[in-house]
Amino acid sequence: MPTAQDVSNHYTHGDLANAIRSGIEALGETINSVTVDDLAPVDEFHIGGRQASEDFLGQLDLSPEKHVLDVGCGLGGAARLVASRYGCRVTGLDLTPEFVETGKVLCRWVGLDNSISLHQGSALAMPFADRSFDCAYMLHVGMNIDDKAKLCSEVCRVLRSNGIFGSMMS
Repeated sequence: MPTAQDVSNHYTHGDLANAIRSGIEALGETINSVTVDDLAPVDEFHIGGRQASEDFLGQLDLSPEKHVLDVGCGLGGAARLVASRYGCRVTGLDLTPEFVETGKVLCRWVGLDNSISLHQGSALAMPFADRSFDCAYMLHVGMNIDDKAKLCSEVCRVLRSNGIFGSMMS
């Protein structure tokens, strides 16, 4: 069974923010002109990409007054989509430090750093108070977490009563 460090090491690139900046520049954009939609191809590197995210998130009854948790947020692509499309405040959690730090950079580039807060940590021991969120979701994160019961217990702990949890498990 892989450890949390094994999973984090597997996903670490080493210079991800600069690689994304180079890709943006190759498209003729700059960090001052890039949009959430421009980032979609790199942001949402899960099965189905942006379309799958839109279809899935559209079922979660999201609205501006909700505080939403993105479990396994990666670079924060889905969090940026939720914040920009639905006006929600979003908190993301990911195991890989480089993803979190790069995600923060991308949030600044698109002007969403006041709406999105990204944190490094484990979904099995979330650093959030009980009943902190109105809604939580995860997109293709389950494949990296063996203890599904603990994962669901943690999500339940941080959700307010009547909160919604949506998952595209793999």
